[in-house]
Amino acid sequence: MKQDCVIIGGGAAGLMCAVQTSRRGKSVTLLEHMDGCGRKLAITGKGRCNVTNNCDVETVLANIPRNPRFMYSALNGFSPNDTMEFFESLGVKLKTERGNRVFPQSDSAKEIVSALVKAAKDAGVKIVYDEAKSLIIDGGAVKGVATAQGEYFAESVVVATGGRSYSKTGSTGDGYKFAKQAGHTVTALTPSLCPVVTRESEECASAMGLSLKNCTLSLFEQGKKKPVYSELGEMLFTHFGLSGPLVLSASAHIASPEKKSYLFEIDLKPALSDNQLDERILRDFAQFENREFQNSLVKLLPAKIIPIIVKRSGIDPTKRVNQITKQERQALVGAVKHLDYTLLRLRPIDEAIVTRGGVKTSEVDPKTMQSKLCAGLYFIGEVLDVDAYTGGFNLQIAFSAAHSCAVHIACDNT
Repeated sequence: MKQDCVIIGGGAAGLMCAVQTSRRGKSVTLLEHMDGCGRKLAITGKGRCNVTNNCDVETVLANIPRNPRFMYSALNGFSPNDTMEFFESLGVKLKTERGNRVFPQSDSAKEIVSALVKAAKDAGVKIVYDEAKSLIIDGGAVKGVATAQGEYFAESVVVATGGRSYSKTGSTGDGYKFAKQAGHTVTALTPSLCPVVTRESEECASAMGLSLKNCTLSLFEQGKKKPVYSELGEMLFTHFGLSGPLVLSASAHIASPEKKSYLFEIDLKPALSDNQLDERILRDFAQFENREFQNSLVKLLPAKIIPIIVKRSGIDPTKRVNQITKQERQALVGAVKHLDYTLLRLRPIDEAIVTRGGVKTSEVDPKTMQSKLCAGLYFIGEVLDVDAYTGGFNLQIAFSAAHSCAVHIACDNT
């Protein structure tokens, strides 16, 4: 039986598109090749699901480093406020946390998945667990989808397969294959919002598990004085290098790490100027004047990072603090304010939150998400070459694109 719309992929974008299209009176079949929908969505935000960001459209656009203007129309058509109203209308109570990050009050990503699946079924969406193998294209227009179990014919086909990150959840990159089948360009696929391996991995490993709450992380590209990214927030030391929100966001600015050199610089005391930090150190030294230097920083720094700073300062660890010179204090201030690490490489794409790259946006209509090369074919979500920083922005991109797509399908096929 011919449907109005077939959607490939039961993730955030696919489910939202299915709900919005079906609610507008169209018959929708959603194809999901895993044994359940929303597998990646269920693990986002460490299982809590940062569903959007409680901000205006311009703020979302400012948090999209690549192709932000492509999302202008879609975001204005379905804003973060619309996303929040949508989920609350499904009975999901939301809360806004630091950085305007929006989570379900239950702190359960599974509640978001359940709400979307229920909304889809309530709207009349037919969810089929079957693997899409190829598009059915004839005369420059899509006619349906060939699957492992048969064929599904439709006026519109939506590719919402996700990227290549977290492949165990079903994001295996199939959407890129479908895009190329329709003649689309797929830009280079690399990890984004990803932990990083540093050249000083042994030093990082010595502080493994340490979470810094209020530091500033700046990312410098070799040869440039101005950082390509600088933000106050949280980060984490790991056995291989660095991770945490600041590092993940910074990674979105790393292009061609095999060709360019990057340096991460951590300011452990961003609220203090160099002079203020020196005064603070002097006060601590006065309190611990007979202690060895290595035991004098307990009030200033977390225990796990003290050995690193002691070593970086170049001061003899056993030197009494009342013997430390002004020049040595300046070196200590420098170590605290400019703790730097050299990028060796990004962690594998399987560990990235999102995939950078995808279907070239210039080949897709930004107002409708319809292919400019193949009539009736649409691309939404992570399969597109659009990605954002952490904070709920990537899910907002998925929901906004899905809404634009659904509205056009409903109008176009009326």
